[in-house]
Amino acid sequence: MPAQVATAPTPQPEPRLTPARARGRPRKTPLERDDGNRRAALLRAAAALFRSQGFAATTTRDIAAAAGMQSGSPFYHFKSKDALLFAVMQEGMHAALARQRAALPATAKQSPQAQLRGLVQTHFQVLLGPDSDFIPVMLYESRSLNNAQRTELSALQSEYESLWTPVLSALHGSGALRAPVGLARLLVLGALNWSVQWFDASKSATVDDLVDAALALFLGEVAA
Repeated sequence: MPAQVATAPTPQPEPRLTPARARGRPRKTPLERDDGNRRAALLRAAAALFRSQGFAATTTRDIAAAAGMQSGSPFYHFKSKDALLFAVMQEGMHAALARQRAALPATAKQSPQAQLRGLVQTHFQVLLGPDSDFIPVMLYESRSLNNAQRTELSALQSEYESLWTPVLSALHGSGALRAPVGLARLLVLGALNWSVQWFDASKSATVDDLVDAALALFLGEVAA
């Protein structure tokens, strides 16, 4: 029998060390951050076109061109033009809520008249200031939404209107506001919202002028 030749043991691969997982939420990649920026650009472009041309007359190609994208890019972020319209309205309402909530603490310890002035001032800024296309689209294109979308948007509108109720109730209780609170809220917001149809920043009236006129109209005096 031939002698057995001893063979060297097969070298075993060294175990791989698994890198420690970073704590917290993983950082977004540059591409993911760019996706967020592109989505915001689409929303701004869509809001401007829906307001100036109307929802029915605006195509996704128009929106993509205005946002500097290829014609099919909107469908990467939104499944349809209808979904994009709803997203514009949601964005407008969430931004309006955030701005009013941020502004309210500044007048929280002041008179109800001063609090109403703050609400009116911020509302005009939402309607007429920079990036102010979102709410006008919501006001005049809501007929293009489906029932589920209208219900969701109505909940956001009710949330926004609820910020006005305590102030109007205080004014009513003091006698400064004579109309019933519910009707007063609808009339006040309706009058303010209509300003998007006629206000022209290039003419003599400023937003501050509008605020003074609104307070004079609703309360019979300009609140300090």
